[in-house]
Amino acid sequence: MTDVTAPKRGDARDRLLDLAERLVLDKGFGATSIDELIAGVGITKSGFFYHFRDKNALARALIERYIANDAAILDAIFARGDELSDDPLHGFLIGLKLFAEMLADLPETHPGCLAASFVYQEHLFSRDVQDLTRIATRRWRERFGARLRAIAERYPPKTPVDLEALADMASAIVDGGITLGKMYRDLAILPGQVLHFRNYVKLLFEP
Repeated sequence: MTDVTAPKRGDARDRLLDLAERLVLDKGFGATSIDELIAGVGITKSGFFYHFRDKNALARALIERYIANDAAILDAIFARGDELSDDPLHGFLIGLKLFAEMLADLPETHPGCLAASFVYQEHLFSRDVQDLTRIATRRWRERFGARLRAIAERYPPKTPVDLEALADMASAIVDGGITLGKMYRDLAILPGQVLHFRNYVKLLFEP
């Protein structure tokens, strides 16, 4: 019989990933050491290598988890917008408002974007991790691009617009809002930038 009080095998791995993500967002992947991680989690070095073959394997696990978590959060938020309105424009505007509200409820400034952090130190990673980092950003383009195309089919934009560039604007605004929020230690900047993007989309498409 399994001892239910014993730690599960996955606990140390999850704790390593949690700590690694915090440290990477705080000071970068290159400055985050394995010794620092094992000391913080309270395991041996062999315990680290039981879960991750090397530091690059840790990076891959971090970005894979980031992609999955990011998709789950955005899926839930924009699905709620779709539930509240079957109009593609209004559903998207509701989703952006809900997204901004979620960001405004964070207890402190957003810790940062893991994909962006990885891009800044791309030379440290293997090709597969670099590719996953690009996938993380491309998913935003695809997600927002699909919604914007559906909107444009029903509501032709008031001025010519590159919908792919407009989709990329969502990534640029969130990453820029994170940076400004941390720089000024202002919780309102990031959600405010999302709402500015929402206003722009509304002005561009709303009849």
